[in-house]
Amino acid sequence: MKTTGTHYVIAFLIILFLNFLLPRLMAGDPLTAIYGQEVLIQMTPALKLRLTESFGLDQPLWEQFFRYVFSLFKGDLGYSFYHKTPVLKAILSYLPWTILLMGTAFTLSGVMGVVLGIESGWRRGRKIDKSLLVGMMSFSGFPSFFVGILLLLIFGVELRLFPLHGAQTAYAGLSGLGLLWDILKHLVLPLSTLVVVFLSGDYLLTRSSMVTVVEEPFVLVAKAKGLTDRKIRYKHAGRNSLIPVVTATGVRFGSMIVTGALLVEVVFSYPGMGSLVYDAILTRDYPVLQGSLLVITIVVLMVNLMVDLLYKKLDPRTASAQ
Repeated sequence: MKTTGTHYVIAFLIILFLNFLLPRLMAGDPLTAIYGQEVLIQMTPALKLRLTESFGLDQPLWEQFFRYVFSLFKGDLGYSFYHKTPVLKAILSYLPWTILLMGTAFTLSGVMGVVLGIESGWRRGRKIDKSLLVGMMSFSGFPSFFVGILLLLIFGVELRLFPLHGAQTAYAGLSGLGLLWDILKHLVLPLSTLVVVFLSGDYLLTRSSMVTVVEEPFVLVAKAKGLTDRKIRYKHAGRNSLIPVVTATGVRFGSMIVTGALLVEVVFSYPGMGSLVYDAILTRDYPVLQGSLLVITIVVLMVNLMVDLLYKKLDPRTASAQ
């Protein structure tokens, strides 16, 4: 556990440095992005200098870094050039929507993928297994933005069953169950996109593991003891087939954050962290980029840490090997 903790600390420090440096390597500058080329042409040198100083862009890079780290220890993520508000406040207004979308999609795709993978692997070679395998392999090749646009055109534009954008109807004045229903309707299409894209990976990995596990001696012993198929399938074979799935969960979650937050949220104009990062990239809003990526980094590292702990519960041999 000590070794694992050290690795996460080192990873966090490296990402912290890259998080500060990479936005500053982008082409363009914040003043141009915020005020536009036309305004900058008319801006006096004195005003431009004053704005540069107010944003802290006149300081050397190393001084900006130490100022950035010192501010983090005080809980200050900086001030947004574009939103004209503290970065933390901006993040807290966008983060709940991403948690709702990502958390629901991650749970649904994981549970459905594992259950379908266990059932398919247990019935290897049968009609249901072949149908699921062909269907999942077909869906696995589609990128998230393509699936999102396809669902948007079919269910939003043509059939008009679900809203085209946003997380709730603006200025509707809804409350209670009406507000909840409105949020759920806006959630359906981006959520379905993520589930469709990531379900196949969970399914294929679980099925592959299940096919190997059902041939293990302990499964044959369980059958010889007269245990029911359901108990053998889930309690014995299913649990052991989860080991590689749990191992890949951390990587899958990071991929879902990037794909979901940056692509799907932009396609559906969903007001989550992806939209915030997208706007920050367009406007070269360094503090928002730094704050958003830092929050995403912390979440991904925490999920990977929980995965490591869960993996040791499923396979105690890994804990004794460290």
